[in-house]
Amino acid sequence: MEIFSESWSLIVILLSAFVIGWAAETAQTFMSRALAFSILAWLQTLPEFAVEANIAWRQERSLMIANLTGSLRLITGLGLPMIFFVHFFFQGVRTKKFIRAIQLDSQDFLSILCVFVSIIYFLFIWAKGSLTLYDSVVLFGIYGFYLWLLKSFPAHNEEEIEDLPWIGKQLVKLAPVPKILGTVLLFIVGGTALYFSVHPFVDTLQKWALKLGISTFIFIQWVAPFLSEFPEKVSAFNWARQRNKAPMAVMNMIGSNINQWTMLAGMIPIVFNLSLGHYEAVTFDTSHKAELLLTIVQSFLVGVLLLDLEFSIGDAALVFVLWLVQCVFSSTRDAITYVYLVWIVWEMGKHFLSYVNQKKLPKALVMAQQTYGKKS
Repeated sequence: MEIFSESWSLIVILLSAFVIGWAAETAQTFMSRALAFSILAWLQTLPEFAVEANIAWRQERSLMIANLTGSLRLITGLGLPMIFFVHFFFQGVRTKKFIRAIQLDSQDFLSILCVFVSIIYFLFIWAKGSLTLYDSVVLFGIYGFYLWLLKSFPAHNEEEIEDLPWIGKQLVKLAPVPKILGTVLLFIVGGTALYFSVHPFVDTLQKWALKLGISTFIFIQWVAPFLSEFPEKVSAFNWARQRNKAPMAVMNMIGSNINQWTMLAGMIPIVFNLSLGHYEAVTFDTSHKAELLLTIVQSFLVGVLLLDLEFSIGDAALVFVLWLVQCVFSSTRDAITYVYLVWIVWEMGKHFLSYVNQKKLPKALVMAQQTYGKKS
């Protein structure tokens, strides 16, 4: 009975992750994939929002930054590479076909570009050394404008309906109103189950971590974000193992990345000031700024790597190795930051030379040019 009392929450989280994932897949038949995944990201990252809000309410500045940076670095450093390797195994090894890269959908260009906008503004936040209510307004505005642009994107075509799960196939046979209501119901059921199960799950794992002697900072930076982001990883890895669904898994992570750089970060000073009862900026010390800079350049690098709307085996392997080194050996933080910066310069240099020699822009910029009629 004791084992069941400690494991029921994990079982519910797994089931809710699948239900929310089914809802997102079905939603793509009447809205753009990126918009569906924005809804998915909201539901999947609610536990992370709850953890961050609790820390901000307690006014624990160091742990605020630890949780924010840890969750973002887990998405890009662990989540994205693992998606590639899961896809490589299930669709590569099993079909005896060497998979060099995951090709993203042309619609995904806007999400990639939004990553850059979010990070560039956060670089300004890092430079001034504080996170304020003004920054919250700007970050919320970035996310709101992103959603507004997504609403004009088309839904997926009929051929892709065959790749839906069983429940999705049944829903798309219905009239528009029942189909939408059924999809919304899936989101509500999955989200509600997730909300009521994630806190017992995190509490149980925290108890085990403390028994093992893991420090509070390490727990908040790595263990807590991993647990609170567990639902999105379940959905992403489930898609990664299926035919034609690896791009969905990648965009699941990118959607969460955007959500956390904007809405999660913007929430921090609001909750912090409500707790204080008066206005005060969340200021960063030297250690906070170093953690933020590492996180910023890591996410920026992933954005650069995805500019051509693909994620290659070499990129996945090196991103993972660099994340693993910084995770295991915290003293390498500054060195890894410089490695990321050098890699960014190298990748951007390749894009620049490609444009100079062949007049060839990265695919994401080409799609932006075609969609909005602007010259880059």
